[in-house]
Amino acid sequence: MTVEIGHFALILALLVSLVQTIVPAWGARIGEQRLMAVATPAAIATFVLVLISFLMLAEAYVTSDFSVANVWNNSHSAKPFIYRLSGVWGNHEGSLLLWILILVLFGMAVAVFGGYLPASLKANVLSVQGSVALAFLLFIILTSNPFERLDPAPLEGRGLNPILQDPALALHPPLLYAGYVGFSMAFSFAIAALIEGRTDAAWARWVRPWTLAAWMCLTLGIAIGSWWAYYELGWGGWWFWDPVENASFMPWLAGTALLHSAVVMEKRESLKVWTILLAILTFSLSLMGTFLVRSGVLSSVHAFAVDPERGIFILGIMIFFTGGGLALFAARAGALRQGGLFSPISREGALVLNNVLLATATGTVLIGTLYPLALEAVTGAKISVGAPYFNLTFGPLMVPLLLAMPFGSFLGWKRADLKAAGERLLFAAGIALVGAVIALAVVQRGPWAAPLALALGFWVMAGAVSEILFRARFGQAGSAEVMRRMFNLPRSAWGAAWSHFGVGLMVTGIVATTAWQSEKIVALKPGERAEIAGYTLEFRGVQPGRGPNFSEEIGRLVVSRDGQPVTELLPSKRLYDAPRQPTTEAGIHVALSGDLYAILGDAQSDGGHAIRLYFNPLVRFIWLGAVLMFIGGAFSLSDRRLRVGAPRKARKTAAVAAE
Repeated sequence: MTVEIGHFALILALLVSLVQTIVPAWGARIGEQRLMAVATPAAIATFVLVLISFLMLAEAYVTSDFSVANVWNNSHSAKPFIYRLSGVWGNHEGSLLLWILILVLFGMAVAVFGGYLPASLKANVLSVQGSVALAFLLFIILTSNPFERLDPAPLEGRGLNPILQDPALALHPPLLYAGYVGFSMAFSFAIAALIEGRTDAAWARWVRPWTLAAWMCLTLGIAIGSWWAYYELGWGGWWFWDPVENASFMPWLAGTALLHSAVVMEKRESLKVWTILLAILTFSLSLMGTFLVRSGVLSSVHAFAVDPERGIFILGIMIFFTGGGLALFAARAGALRQGGLFSPISREGALVLNNVLLATATGTVLIGTLYPLALEAVTGAKISVGAPYFNLTFGPLMVPLLLAMPFGSFLGWKRADLKAAGERLLFAAGIALVGAVIALAVVQRGPWAAPLALALGFWVMAGAVSEILFRARFGQAGSAEVMRRMFNLPRSAWGAAWSHFGVGLMVTGIVATTAWQSEKIVALKPGERAEIAGYTLEFRGVQPGRGPNFSEEIGRLVVSRDGQPVTELLPSKRLYDAPRQPTTEAGIHVALSGDLYAILGDAQSDGGHAIRLYFNPLVRFIWLGAVLMFIGGAFSLSDRRLRVGAPRKARKTAAVAAE
């Protein structure tokens, strides 16, 4: 009965979202307050109904109700509880329901916490958000029903893909979807602004918290996905330019540009056209990512390989919202009033450079991702665009971006002195130079450009620290005054510094592990040894093991360094009961200098085993940097100024007159 309740709640949610789409928009058009007020209860009701539906599906998974086709296809009674629960979103239908739940959660949040918004703007925002929910509710009900019954009910399920039975995969999809879906709020605000013809500093401040929240979730979601691929897939790397990885990376790049563009619009009322366009394109890239994952056009460990008919439905949704949004933008863009002029050497100029480079980088990733698909569709030829293309196109764009990043915080609005900003960054330049020299002295092997790239990471980190010290007047005031200023800095300033420091830390990890990774493949018998990156590993053989729903062979490697014991690595090969699918579990020793990484291979005819060894220098800095970026976003999000409208110019004029 609970399954039928879930299905019925979805249908009711569809009807309520239809009301949310039509009634408030019409009320805003004719100026009727009662009709506009329908938006708030409709958004809340849609969320409650979708939540009920999601809980009913979760209950079916937890109780192993195999009369539900979705549960039978993706679960098994022997699975641990956490994987039965995460199995709800480990498939197309369940993950789509989670996608919709997060979508209507954002709509409900605006309905509840958006009391500061003008009534007509709020009505239009929730109307657009309701239309997105309506489209995806139609999609799930017509093509991807998660509550379809089986008669007779099987006694046991098929099980979940073993590589998805991992704690990181319990967090990765919800965070990733929160990022994807969160950008729908920026889209809804942009469309509402175009409808009303209202784009000002207050609008930019209203849209920033929702964009920032989505960016934070997407940042952490991508990082957790990278971490999972690193230790679960056994490939020894953290990023592979997989098309589905790119599908989440592109909206992140565009969303980062949108955040910085909204700052210019809020502070100077400039870049209005560009900010609105970015809001539309960022969500459009999120929709494209959804299409790539669910259309069946890609074969990837990250993708839901489903039938193309569903893909056509999603493609229609993407064309409708992207095309409709761009058409409205084209019709109204000419009426958008531009803000004040500014010099190229200014904070606005630095943020424009940031936007240009990020937008170009997004374009290069988009071309590399879609070109093979387009070529195959047109000619039938299959090609692969891999790391060499992305490294040669994306990498060079990041160099000027990283070089310019610390300067932006030291440049004034409208017009600035580049020389003065450079003098304030001498400390950061010195740290970068010392870092490059140390890298050359320690590594003493190529690639020789790597120390310079490493210096960029130190430059960005030191620049973030320099900004805080400068604003606190470090070296110019007493220690008590410096501490007082630090504590009184706006949270958004701390947030930007933390995020920029995280970017620098991530760059350091990327450069180090990419340039100086060590790899060795050996065949060892029990008692034999191998060496890598100063470590000695002695193979002690393989022993059988048993998990809750799998059997495994566990290799034992005793690790020492300079004759002193360090740790023991236990890489394994698992065979799951349902489905009967093997997986590889890496043995990883984590150290500040880098990860020692071992993969157990196949048994050899002479009684030994193939073993793949890696040493990945500073690889943890990549994910630690992402966490710092998330923390920085949280600091900025907690800034009270993002929860109120921008001050009016009249107040500023009155204050000046009073002086």
